Amino acid sequence: MTDLLLTKNSTDGALAGRKRSLLAPLAAALVLAGCMTQPVAPAPHAGVPVPASFTAGGDALPTAPWTVAAPAEAQPRGEWWLGFQDPVLADLVQRAGTANTSIQQAAARLAEARTLLRSADAARSVQVGASAGVTRQAGAATTGSAAPATLGTAGLNASYELDLFGRLSQTSDAARLDADAREALLQSTRLMVQADVAQTYLQLRAVQAEQVLVQESLAAYQDTLRLTQRRLQAGDVAELDVARVQTEVAATESDALALQRQQALLTNALAVLAGEVASGFVLPPATGDAALPVIPPGVPGTVLARRPDVSAAQAAVLAAQARVGVAQKAWFPAVTLTGNAGHASPELGDLFKWSARAWGVSALLSLPIFDGGQRDAQIEGAKARLEAALADHRGQVLNAFRDVEDQLTSLRLLSGQAEAQGRAVTAARRATQLSDARYRNGLVSQLELLDARRSELRNRRQELQVRTAQYVATVGLIRALGGGWGDQPAVKMAAVSQ
Repeated sequence: MTDLLLTKNSTDGALAGRKRSLLAPLAAALVLAGCMTQPVAPAPHAGVPVPASFTAGGDALPTAPWTVAAPAEAQPRGEWWLGFQDPVLADLVQRAGTANTSIQQAAARLAEARTLLRSADAARSVQVGASAGVTRQAGAATTGSAAPATLGTAGLNASYELDLFGRLSQTSDAARLDADAREALLQSTRLMVQADVAQTYLQLRAVQAEQVLVQESLAAYQDTLRLTQRRLQAGDVAELDVARVQTEVAATESDALALQRQQALLTNALAVLAGEVASGFVLPPATGDAALPVIPPGVPGTVLARRPDVSAAQAAVLAAQARVGVAQKAWFPAVTLTGNAGHASPELGDLFKWSARAWGVSALLSLPIFDGGQRDAQIEGAKARLEAALADHRGQVLNAFRDVEDQLTSLRLLSGQAEAQGRAVTAARRATQLSDARYRNGLVSQLELLDARRSELRNRRQELQVRTAQYVATVGLIRALGGGWGDQPAVKMAAVSQ
């Protein structure tokens, strides 16, 4: 490290400084460093070809050009969960948006990133401070004589580093991009929580609907058991028939208890997502079946701009690229301007007299020459982090397209499955009605009736499960497409005050 110092001081009217000829090497060093300046190449995109349409999306969609994902580009898409037309779900999503702990953590990290950005910006401004001290020294070069002398000083000082080569501005750019990435991660976390709340809630309502079916079947089995017991007393059936019905009653009761367990677990999960204590969480009764909205898949290029995780990865790439430039510019000269004004006197009693006033200005040029490879290692490390960020971005893009393909495939196949399952339920319900009537008239065996009821219950439960899978896949598609980034509720920050 080589330092070149140019100073001009005044103490009680006396001037001391370097010769003006020092300006020549200073200017030469600045020109030489300017010749060394090389702009950092822009970061390439993820290298993933954008498909013209989604394979599972049915009709082909027009191709959209690849664009850099950024939260500011997102178009308002509203509160997507309102499409299910369930006020209880809407209330849960709103509560989770303000009290969920994962969202609070992401919001706190965003606040931290913004403070780091302010700190980086502050480094580019003038730094002002106050100082006071007493120095005792000897030597002709410092005091003009060999006798020791005491010097007291007090005053203000200011310093400013010239950002000639953009090192400070690139540091601020990196901090700003970090804040952008944190903002996108907050949106990604918010979307994840919203989707988890919706999927958990819809699964819970499906379990409750299954409980109704099981209770209906249990009542039917109990009615059959009473009828069979009367026939046993009349000698029309054997004890084996009673045992068969008792088996179905007990098995159905077991299914009901299993569904109660699922309901309790899903309710507790909803409480945690909403940021509330599970033991005191009460879910209002359902107001009806939730609607199943139809979500347009959009074009692949749009997905890149809508997905907050892709946007966060893109910002991380740009931040890593900026830090490569910062590391490279560590080899360039640094020019710092300093100034001070105050008082200086060999007698402390005279320190604040008008005659003891003093001031000084200086310019310091620092140029690294040899550091044992430290700066080169930092450059290589910054480049490695850039490569890692590029790989992560590519992975996020690939996952974005895969997520949409998965959910579109699921919805397409589930639609056909739901139609087929509906026909199966209709046939099973008719078979049960016929078997029950024939059994009561003694035309068929009890075994045939039990088989018909088991088949109906199984198909009706399967129909509910397919419907639930459609709900889950719909929410998954919304999440895969990036959800909505419109106005969001404020996040409650516990134990934090401005």
